[in-house]
Amino acid sequence: MTEENAWLRIVAKDPGHSERYVQRFRRLAAQGRDLAGEARFIDAMVPRNARVLDAGCGTGRVSGFLADAGHHVVGVDLDPLLIAEARANHPGAEWIVGDLSELALPGAFHVVVCAGNVMTFVAPSTRVEILRRFRTHLAPGGRVVTGFGAGREYEFDDFLADAKEAGLTPDVLLGTWDLRPFAPSSDFLVAVLSVP
Repeated sequence: MTEENAWLRIVAKDPGHSERYVQRFRRLAAQGRDLAGEARFIDAMVPRNARVLDAGCGTGRVSGFLADAGHHVVGVDLDPLLIAEARANHPGAEWIVGDLSELALPGAFHVVVCAGNVMTFVAPSTRVEILRRFRTHLAPGGRVVTGFGAGREYEFDDFLADAKEAGLTPDVLLGTWDLRPFAPSSDFLVAVLSVP
């Protein structure tokens, strides 16, 4: 049996899932919730006018902030509805419907960001390939930053082993996007990875 991307499986079972996801983030924004923490983290890491790849960009909440800050942003997501929402709200970035396991974009990026538990949705058999493709899209000195929560059928140690297999090494491991240290008991991992 071929493994399937978990997001696609959810949408196949519940066709209204993506629209509810869009509405959820619209509500959070309307309530004044801080939706840009990950983007501020990335903005602090890169030079001005950096090239940023937002892998699994969803509605563009991270990429949109970075584009507004003057970075050259490409957002990729496999859900066309989420990409349509990103295009409508953040015209300053480039938006592509695509599968991260087949990522092949021109140019190189200062950072590849993969927030929002994206790595826990991809088919397990594609994880190493996706991380390899992130690595091949990096400019010299570039970094991959990914974050996801525990209890999502992807152990942190397994992710770090996959990253190593893909040719990436951890520079920094954090327990949150607001820079709290990572510990064995952490329920979230933010990994800043680079090419050794």
